[in-house]
Amino acid sequence: MSFRSIEQLLRRNSKIKISQNITSGIHDQKEEQFVQSLRESLLASNQLPEKFDDYHVLLRFLRMRGFNVLKAKEMFLNMLKWRQDCAIDAIAKDFNFEEYDALKRCYPHGFHGVDRFGRPLYIERIGSVDLNKFMQVTSIDRYIKYHISEQEKTLSLRYPACSLATKKHISSTTAILDVKGLGMNNFSKAAREMFIEIQKIDSNYYPETLHQLYIINAGSGFRALWKVLKAFMEARTLKKIQVLGTNYLNTVLEAVDPSNLPDFLGGTCTCSGTGGCLLQDKGPWTDAGTIPASKEPSARHVEPTRGRKRTLGMLLLEDNQVANEMRENIQQKQANEQISGKIQELEDCAAQTKETLETLICKQKELAIHIEQLRKLIRDDVVEEKKASVQISK
Repeated sequence: MSFRSIEQLLRRNSKIKISQNITSGIHDQKEEQFVQSLRESLLASNQLPEKFDDYHVLLRFLRMRGFNVLKAKEMFLNMLKWRQDCAIDAIAKDFNFEEYDALKRCYPHGFHGVDRFGRPLYIERIGSVDLNKFMQVTSIDRYIKYHISEQEKTLSLRYPACSLATKKHISSTTAILDVKGLGMNNFSKAAREMFIEIQKIDSNYYPETLHQLYIINAGSGFRALWKVLKAFMEARTLKKIQVLGTNYLNTVLEAVDPSNLPDFLGGTCTCSGTGGCLLQDKGPWTDAGTIPASKEPSARHVEPTRGRKRTLGMLLLEDNQVANEMRENIQQKQANEQISGKIQELEDCAAQTKETLETLICKQKELAIHIEQLRKLIRDDVVEEKKASVQISK
């Protein structure tokens, strides 16, 4: 079985029709209504390809556009047009990035394990880029195609594998960007143009796939550059970015276990394989215990390794059980949330009742005082009348 066939099997196995998702009752009810509205609108105009008829795909576009169905639909259709105009399916299937190893040596980057939630962890040492060698090794056009092929691989392989490994839906990435030494002076015009183009692609055509970005080792030079770069980014994306200086480790370790963080960033992983941590494409998607590992961590066609502990067929059979467990867990969570809501309502009612009782008790005390005052006046009047009667009788 080829590597591409594995991806296709995983895609078929992980993809659940949106109609099944909406009737399963395992998603947020308000979000379901928006997703259903967007889906019906796309189906009505025959603009929803089967490949993208997926609850979570449509939800990503809705979230990026603040659940405005019309704007989400426009964004979705722009994505379809871009895929057709740029032959994205062909890039995902056939693009062969032969300069992969050479690029890694002058531009250290790659996926390396997962964060504490189980999301893929992507690391990039952009401050260590040798731009001259980069331009000798590849072109900006080929690098952008490589970036697209990696995005496609993440959607079709990395996220499904992480979802299977964690038994929960994974659809976003945690990223670390090491900008040590990077500033206005060494970030050339070509580099800025490439950054802007990649940011445009990720934001417009792969929305809501970033969970959190930690920019570390940010010096004064980078902070000046950042003021320029962030002008090209969506406000929603900017909220997911933390710019940190050299004292970043405690913040990063809140999201990433030290075993998944390379030692050069303060973690404990040294990756004994050739090329070190950022050449391994380490994660559940290459774990023999999850899916067959590929020989090379790039967009190349390779044969799966043998001798794996669990076959892909076994894994796919287990996925139904995983889905059932996820559904039961989410239904239990929803039931607990409903119970918690009722408890909160009763507590609020009790608090209001207590406040009302306290007010009534105060009123009762005030009335008792008034009554006693009136009684005293009556007693005084009676005494005065008796005195008056006695004097008259005399």
